[in-house]
Amino acid sequence: MTTVSVEEQESIRQSARAFVRERAPVSHFRELRDTKDPLGFSLDLWLDMAKLGFAGLVLPATYGGAGLGYAELGIVAEELGRNLVPTPVVANVLGAGVVLLAGTDVLRKEVLPGVCTGERVIGLAGDEGMRFAPYAVATRAEKRGSGFVLHGEKSFVLDGYVAGSFVVVARTSGSPGERDGLTLLHALADDPGVTTTTLEMVDSRSVAKVRFDAVPVEESGILGAVGRGADVLDRVLDCGTAVLAAEMLGGMQETLERTLAYLKTRKQFGVLIGSFQALKHRAAWMFCEIELTRSLVTEALRAVDAGRADARELVSAAKAKATETYRLVTNEAVQMHGGIGVTDEVDVGLFLKRARVAGETLGNAGYHRDAFARARGY
Repeated sequence: MTTVSVEEQESIRQSARAFVRERAPVSHFRELRDTKDPLGFSLDLWLDMAKLGFAGLVLPATYGGAGLGYAELGIVAEELGRNLVPTPVVANVLGAGVVLLAGTDVLRKEVLPGVCTGERVIGLAGDEGMRFAPYAVATRAEKRGSGFVLHGEKSFVLDGYVAGSFVVVARTSGSPGERDGLTLLHALADDPGVTTTTLEMVDSRSVAKVRFDAVPVEESGILGAVGRGADVLDRVLDCGTAVLAAEMLGGMQETLERTLAYLKTRKQFGVLIGSFQALKHRAAWMFCEIELTRSLVTEALRAVDAGRADARELVSAAKAKATETYRLVTNEAVQMHGGIGVTDEVDVGLFLKRARVAGETLGNAGYHRDAFARARGY
């Protein structure tokens, strides 16, 4: 991983901010939503972002990536979050991350360059229930020759409807809920027996339900050690969760700034409502909570990059705090906007919906508070 200075990080931020503001403001998201775009995101925009290096930012230069860290990708994700830009960034952190860590050299060379150019999405097919539970896996992988045959269904695959392939979390031994006995397998989206159904969420983004009916996986598609998939899975989930928390940080910061701008222009009884002490106090509270969240997210990304022993608990702390703060800030923003805040005319409602979905993705606040407590030995 290339060491990046503070000045270089700021250059990445300014580049991402300028690009997103020009090419993908919130109105861009509204257009995708209102036209029911089948991809759920703009492919042309994503390909142009890939040319800037954003798609392969954390992948090695060997495969066409920039070889930077998650701290830098977090900066890009924060700017995307400011404008609600739908992209497969987190999906590829998860799917491509597994391939990078556990795939064969042949598989890496086959799929990772496409991720870097923006032409390929690798979905992580893990979740099977209503809530995030990475070890609650019932999908079976039955031994056949030197490979396996997959049977099962995944309920919440990020950007799975556009994925060219999937990293499938399957059980080769043990029972659902057990950490041991999980095996990671690579299957193509067009393999016989793979069925993908698109599901729209409350924030107007989409995920996929993916079914695997007797899908054969050759030996070359086995990622890592059989039965020890959780070792790799835990690492990529930490990376993806930290990047998602950074996106949420950008969304809450933008929501606060839009709310402050409204407080400075809206008048009641001939007086700017921003002059009301009660609203000042609430705005100050939001600001303080966002800064606390920023500190946690930044430290979590740094810990992931450094491979620190406390990375898992810091990621859980960051995601729990980001979930709570994003919910707080969007709730307050809607209230401070008054009646118009609950209409589609004003963008703060879009951020509120995104806060709800992002908060549940990869574990809600309750899940991560529990994970943090367990990591601390409670």
